Amino acid sequence: MASRLDVTLSSDSVRIVRQCAPALRKVLSTKFGCMLEIHGVESGMEAGTGPSRKPITPERRFSISLSNTVNVSVWKADLTSFKVDAVVNAANRQLQHYGGLALALSEVGGPEIQKESDSYTKRQGCLKTGEAFCTGAGNLPCVMIIHAVGPNVPMNPTPAIIERAAPELEKAVVSILDIVEKNKLQSVAIPALSSGLFNFPLPKCADIIVKTLKKYYDGKHYSRSVPLKIQLVNHDEPSVTEMKRACHQILDKTPVLYSQAAVHHNKSVAKSPTITIGIANASLTLRRGYIEEQETDVIVNTIAPNFNLSLGEISFAISKKAGSKMQTEIKMANNKFSKHVYITKAYNLRCKQVYHTLCSQKFVDSNGKVLYEAVLDCLCLAVKNKHKSIAFPAIGSGNLGFSKKEVSKLMTTAVGSFAHSHQDKIDVHFVIYPSDADTFEAFEDYMKFLAPDSSSSHVEQTEDFQHSKASAPWITLCSNSVEMTSEARRWLEGLLYNASGSVTVHSNFILHFGEHEFKQLSRESKRNVSIEEFFENGCASITVKGNLAEDVVVARLQLEAMLCDAQKEFVKEEEHAMALESTKKPSYDRKPVDSRHPDFRQREAHFQYDGLKVVKVEKVVNPALEELFELKKKQQKTPGPPQQRYQRISAQFCDMVSHIGFNSVCTPPDDPKYGEGIYFTSTLKRAMTVWRSLPEEEYLYFVEAQVLTGKSTPGQRGLIVPPPVDEDPGILYDSVSGGTDINVIFSGYQALPEYIITCKFGHH
Repeated sequence: MASRLDVTLSSDSVRIVRQCAPALRKVLSTKFGCMLEIHGVESGMEAGTGPSRKPITPERRFSISLSNTVNVSVWKADLTSFKVDAVVNAANRQLQHYGGLALALSEVGGPEIQKESDSYTKRQGCLKTGEAFCTGAGNLPCVMIIHAVGPNVPMNPTPAIIERAAPELEKAVVSILDIVEKNKLQSVAIPALSSGLFNFPLPKCADIIVKTLKKYYDGKHYSRSVPLKIQLVNHDEPSVTEMKRACHQILDKTPVLYSQAAVHHNKSVAKSPTITIGIANASLTLRRGYIEEQETDVIVNTIAPNFNLSLGEISFAISKKAGSKMQTEIKMANNKFSKHVYITKAYNLRCKQVYHTLCSQKFVDSNGKVLYEAVLDCLCLAVKNKHKSIAFPAIGSGNLGFSKKEVSKLMTTAVGSFAHSHQDKIDVHFVIYPSDADTFEAFEDYMKFLAPDSSSSHVEQTEDFQHSKASAPWITLCSNSVEMTSEARRWLEGLLYNASGSVTVHSNFILHFGEHEFKQLSRESKRNVSIEEFFENGCASITVKGNLAEDVVVARLQLEAMLCDAQKEFVKEEEHAMALESTKKPSYDRKPVDSRHPDFRQREAHFQYDGLKVVKVEKVVNPALEELFELKKKQQKTPGPPQQRYQRISAQFCDMVSHIGFNSVCTPPDDPKYGEGIYFTSTLKRAMTVWRSLPEEEYLYFVEAQVLTGKSTPGQRGLIVPPPVDEDPGILYDSVSGGTDINVIFSGYQALPEYIITCKFGHH
């Protein structure tokens, strides 16, 4: 049965997912067989995270010439396949390419990019913020990569932090252009530096990049003899839209219209999620869209004190679509219907009237009273004029200087106040510009806060809008197993929400690491974490420590991904070995046993006796393993009948055991005091003590197997093969034992997995 579960991402975990999306996909797929869908994160990333990105056909959105030799254009494209002389990488100071655009370029370009970067930092030390240097491009379709370090600011930075960081971003752009000029390049692709992993606000980032280009190549101060194409390239729609807007406003002196932007992604807007809450007689809906395209009875606009409708993006978009007659009407300024609102006809708009609000800037309206009253006035006028619906943009979050949270609180509270003091029914729409995820999130949060306290309130979610995630990023886990999807969510939430400055990962696949993996670990140790490897009680472990929990989680995910690679390689080698020894083609299946079938009921009763509730029973079908098991039975001199035994395993190894059988690398016992082999128990209760320290999981997993114990003898610590039967070292026991309830074998083919049994504690 297909299963889907969602995990909401906090602001802290968004950074982790951005850096480690490929590793996270790999780990969840290998451990739990889960596919991963990431929502609301990739749009904020700088060119994605490696091979999982969907191919993008390069699309030019804007072009303008700064001089006879310098052209600036805006592109939606994938930088890993963009044909240009130089691609700019959004690098960190250590030049460790482990996330975002850096990881994507490094993975496609090949290992020489990281090697050349490591060589530079070894000689010169870390780059400073604002600096840049270049390496070869490896397999990328360009000549070189320019690694530039932009400012790294906290999540949701204050205006003061942005003001201090802005010169560093400008310096980074200048450093890029200096390298372009020094190398006489004819084309360079620049992404939205610092706007992804480094949290610099995207609109401000776009403005700084474009202003710096204009200043650098100003015809009055600079001349260039060879042509140059500066291409502002991003793979995500919000970055492309903001770059285009900045170029229009700064280079072309033309504000980009909402409706112009809509041409490129109206389809995605049409499918954008909405959230609706009912407050008394009012229905309040939050959606992404373009205010000038609304079909409500009333559209609300914000105007400047001089009544110039071309000032401000919202006002410009509305007046442009309405036509010039609206500007003529509003300039008459004699149709003021309240303290804050002027009304005009709709002209070419799809509404009946437009309400133009005149609000004060925050330094005048410090407590937001004017903004609050303006919204209230619009609502009162609407019902007075018998209108049934009204659409507001996010008033005040632009030039008026109010924060997004302040605007959302003031506007939403005004609607609530109106709804509780008026009997007239009205539909209120808050329409947020599609790429403005922060504003959408601010409104969403306050609507969720307001809804439970509102009489007769309800929450209605549309377009697969689950758990209020229209702008709050989330992850969807998908698999064919309800249990595995649940385990994946439990593991992921533990990873993201219980992070600390130290974590230990236990896995014998560490023993299969080669030179390449240890070099990767060495690189991780440069990322403000320490990595210590140790071996204890038959199990290899690695402890990761760091001052920041985020650094530890990122390093852990990279380590877990390496372990998954090692596991896959191990399975591949074992499958090859099976193919050499068996006439059957290696294949396997786990067939669910119906809960009414005697095989299920028999195990249900047996497990219930030990306090376990059986959730699922799966029959393992593996012809190659069956053949090898029978072959091993014939090879034993005193085989005896196979014994029914149990092994407790973690969720990660259910599929692996079904595929290649048993191996000591998978689930070593807590204490291998009877030898370094493969352990089985005769009872479930004993299995619970032998493998007590398995990872904490929601379900318990047991393999029921037929085991060829043959001629056995008591085991002892350190055995890697059974001891000799007598003085002849060529004749060995078939297995060893640990009392009456533990058996240890040293060849995986001596055991045949028959059932995978999933259970929980409890009789009910």
